[in-house]
Amino acid sequence: MAVEVIMPKAGSEMEEGEIVQWFKQEGDEVKEGEVLLEIVTDKVNMEVEAEASGTLLKIVHPAGSVVPVVQTIAWIGQPGEAVPGGDSTTAAAQEIVKEVAADVKVPETKAGEEAPKRERRGEYDVVVVGGGPAGYVSAIKAAQLGGKVALVENRELGGTCLNRGCIPTKTFLHNAEIINHIRSAKDRGIKLVNDAFSVDMEQTVAVKNKISKTLSGGIGGLLKSYGVKVFNGVGQLTADKKVSVDGKETIDADRVILAGGSKVSRINIPGMDSDKVLTSDEFLDINEVPARLAVIGGGVIGSELGQAFSTFGSEVTIVEMADRLIAGMDKDASAALEKQFKKQGIKVLTSTKLLEIVDKGQEVVVKVEGKEDIVADKVLLSIGRVPDNTCLGELADQFEMERGRVKVNEYMETSVEGIYAPGDINGTKMLAHAAFKMGEVAAENAMGHHKKVDLKSTPAAIYTHPEIAMVGLTEEQAREKYDIKVGKFNFAANGRSLASNQGEGFVKVIMDTKYREILGIHIVGPVAAELINEGSTLIQTEMTIDDIMDIIHGHPTFSEALYEAMTDCIDLCLHAPKKKTK
Repeated sequence: MAVEVIMPKAGSEMEEGEIVQWFKQEGDEVKEGEVLLEIVTDKVNMEVEAEASGTLLKIVHPAGSVVPVVQTIAWIGQPGEAVPGGDSTTAAAQEIVKEVAADVKVPETKAGEEAPKRERRGEYDVVVVGGGPAGYVSAIKAAQLGGKVALVENRELGGTCLNRGCIPTKTFLHNAEIINHIRSAKDRGIKLVNDAFSVDMEQTVAVKNKISKTLSGGIGGLLKSYGVKVFNGVGQLTADKKVSVDGKETIDADRVILAGGSKVSRINIPGMDSDKVLTSDEFLDINEVPARLAVIGGGVIGSELGQAFSTFGSEVTIVEMADRLIAGMDKDASAALEKQFKKQGIKVLTSTKLLEIVDKGQEVVVKVEGKEDIVADKVLLSIGRVPDNTCLGELADQFEMERGRVKVNEYMETSVEGIYAPGDINGTKMLAHAAFKMGEVAAENAMGHHKKVDLKSTPAAIYTHPEIAMVGLTEEQAREKYDIKVGKFNFAANGRSLASNQGEGFVKVIMDTKYREILGIHIVGPVAAELINEGSTLIQTEMTIDDIMDIIHGHPTFSEALYEAMTDCIDLCLHAPKKKTK
């Protein structure tokens, strides 16, 4: 039976490809794996191999043709065998065509395109509940698109990220970074008169508060410049889809964007009500460095603050229920971080269940399953965050939910017409930069545009020492779906890293062997959180390793390590020893 050759779908966003040239002609014999033709897409040139041996019976589309993905372009079979005519495809391929078509039925609004004209029915075009990353960005974007916009926020503008998360923790971490530089100064020929140091937490917290206040004020200025009316109070939906502010006044808008954000997660364990147990919100206002600190949770927050306070002088123990630290990251990154923590003197207890916390007045005893008790002066509870659904108000039972999260589609629409929910409240990716993008998309669609959110290239970073960052799939995730190859390059072989005393860590790149597309990038090392943005661009544009080979990186730079790791995927890394053949 004749076998079809189809236009491959080389990348998740590819819709069509152009046939550059055929290397075989009708009547030629072909072998499985032999190159039949070359195609070009908007992102890549590639060769298409035969998936069966036989005779090339018919070329359906000649060179120069632009053909939709998975459509038949040729047939391979036995000499004289009949083949279907025209552009027919197998039933399986037709189903794929339907799926692809379903994704592109309604074209997305492009940047700069005007939305359909509409008349405002309420007092505002859009009201946004929440002034965090998703909320304030939504408000600004809707105003940029010509909307009359209101925003309701109960606390400081900037949300968790700016006031109780990303920015405050980086203030603490920078202090730890300064201390690490001081400690390494002697080895680099810098002589200090007095090696002793101490951390004034009251001054550290004051600096943190000043930075947060400056940035929050800046957001207020941005909103004012765009004419966004800010209401101070708790915003909640009413039964008729309006927004009540503290139950005292009501905002009537045509569209509502719920950006309620998140709150710290708590667990029902005896002793959690002790005043020595602090959530991450409270811990960022601590006025002293505890001699002994127990950290419950070895995720991003626990790892960052645990290491920072270890550097400040605390004896730190991290308790993590999963089998490794930062369980959402690649296993190699987890192993590297745990190794660094142990080197620094941080005690790490993984696969450990918390049982009880006993307050004994001057200290607390943390009881865990199957291991010795942990005695501490303070306990940091850092087990993550959960959506804050306060804003759902009287319509709470009308929304489709998933494990406490407001369910949304790719347009940020909820199950309730005219209401959108970007950011932490939907639990899709609880990261400030993901919230920025979701907020933009929600605002565009609320203003009449038609835009999908695409979060596949969202990076994630942990600001420990060394930094850790990733984008795309972990090695474990990639192996479940693709045939892959992994490239790796150590910062110990990077000139800029060694010159900067930052030779720890590596770059790891995961490649799909079929199209050589980059599936995931993982970095442990200097400025990882900056380098990963290049990785995000590569994954978003679906670039292949072959494309990367033509890019020149400056020297000496940390980013050269990323290039070297990518070339290592195809065994062409110039600054690593030749690999031994098996």
